[in-house]
Amino acid sequence: MALSGTTTPPTQEDPSEKEVETREQQLPTSPSEKSKDDLKEAPADGIPDEEGGTWVTGLSLFTILGAICLVCFLMLLDTSIIVTAVPQITTKFHSLQDVGWYGSAYQLSSATLLPLTGKLYMNFDSKWTFLCFFGIFELGSLLCGVATSSNMLIVGRAVAGIGTSGIQNGAFTIIAECVPMTKRPALIGMVMGVSQLGLVVGPLIGGALTQYTTWRWCFYINLPIGGLVAVTLCFVTIPRQTAKPKALSVFRALHRKLDLIGFAIFAPAAIQLLLALEYGGNQYAWNSSTVIGLFCGAVATALLWIVWDYHKGDNALIPLPMLRKRIVWSSCLVYGFLMSQMFTTSYYLPIYFQGVKGVTPTLSGVYLLPMILAQLFSAIGSGILVGKLGYYLPVSLFGAMLIAIGNGLVSTFDPGSSEGKWIGYQILLGAGSGSALQMPMIAVQNTLQPVQIPVAMALLMFSQTFGGALFLSFSDTIFTNSLKALIPTYAPSVDATTVINAGANGFRRLISGSDLVNVLVAYAKSVNRVFYLTASAGVCCFIFTWGMGWKDIREKKEVSKA
Repeated sequence: MALSGTTTPPTQEDPSEKEVETREQQLPTSPSEKSKDDLKEAPADGIPDEEGGTWVTGLSLFTILGAICLVCFLMLLDTSIIVTAVPQITTKFHSLQDVGWYGSAYQLSSATLLPLTGKLYMNFDSKWTFLCFFGIFELGSLLCGVATSSNMLIVGRAVAGIGTSGIQNGAFTIIAECVPMTKRPALIGMVMGVSQLGLVVGPLIGGALTQYTTWRWCFYINLPIGGLVAVTLCFVTIPRQTAKPKALSVFRALHRKLDLIGFAIFAPAAIQLLLALEYGGNQYAWNSSTVIGLFCGAVATALLWIVWDYHKGDNALIPLPMLRKRIVWSSCLVYGFLMSQMFTTSYYLPIYFQGVKGVTPTLSGVYLLPMILAQLFSAIGSGILVGKLGYYLPVSLFGAMLIAIGNGLVSTFDPGSSEGKWIGYQILLGAGSGSALQMPMIAVQNTLQPVQIPVAMALLMFSQTFGGALFLSFSDTIFTNSLKALIPTYAPSVDATTVINAGANGFRRLISGSDLVNVLVAYAKSVNRVFYLTASAGVCCFIFTWGMGWKDIREKKEVSKA
């Protein structure tokens, strides 16, 4: 029976699985090898380039980019908006002991599924795969909004994390299918710059919604905006730069196409490692049997996965031949260190402003605007510059230097730091982060075949999530241990545990006079030690950036032999 509902002639049998696989191996892998039928799938206002690829322009491109920016903005907004709502949520459900799981459930589900999302984008239509992940994210937001218990909220956060696992890498995959390489740096920078606004304004919006309506609107806010985005994307066409197998043939060999066995081995390794990082120094000591057992289990499972991955070769969940390319692994390391320091600074700069400067959570978000605006404009500007010059390496090196210098300067903050210092240093740090932000993606997309880009984007996103989890765990340990060591030194009459448990907003109500002044010094120095870590991440970015390659991304125009 054919898909259209008509009956096939008795003499024509359905192709065997082997024949289907053979035909799929012959599918074109680059824009220059596309057939005429593939080019007919382009939108009406798309234009073909000299190599035969068809790109999106005009209103369709503007619509696609606007929708992608909104989705990525909502995704990062969702990661930070819950911060100011947690006190009300724990009061409602009497669930103070579950606070860690509100973030962990989201992070675990997202990080675990990330490698699999690359395979999904490789084998299925990018637009509809992106919408499916966004739909799961919206479902998770709805479950959180209507949650009647803490456990239901945790489940909702896990569902939302599953959705976010395929959003950001899907956005970059769609951009790669819509525009040629020379235009991607500026557009990727714009998407990343706009989406980073969600990380900063999340606490502002969350605080306002919690104060004037209810904490549930921190999750409901995703639904109307998401519905508008979904409807908009349904009416635009995204061209395929590589022919993809039919969905029916993928389902016939699903376990091989997606490497589900590899995923079944990889997922426990990722979960055990992230749980060890979550538990270590918090619920359990680092030398406890629970944490050590999780680390050992993660290493053993990871070794088993490497053996299986090697056996699968190019068809593996994360192909080792692709990962062994210097530009690919260097870009993953650069992106991992870059995003790790960004996540850490976005967490600990508000702690400095609220704990040391004594401002409100809302005002601390306003104080972050110099960094985020510098990051936004530099991301767009550096993208345009790379599109004109053709080389991404100098811009990435310059951004890495600014990141290291900016974090080093921020680590000098003290209770008396002037406005000029914390504004100027943040601008320097934001300009460095924005300049280098999209360069690893450009390097990878310029190196690999178009058919490999979805898996590579998923790998970059995993390095971001994994690196962020590592750095946030390390920074929490550094900050807490530093407070325990410095408070007895600067304020011997103050109990360090009391200050730590009170949080950045609460310890001022418990301490006053000269003790408060001394505790503020210890608090500032503890935050500074966290920024030593982020400064080292900037140095690592500078070192590994040299491996991203000196390549020109501009189109090569062949001169006629005649």
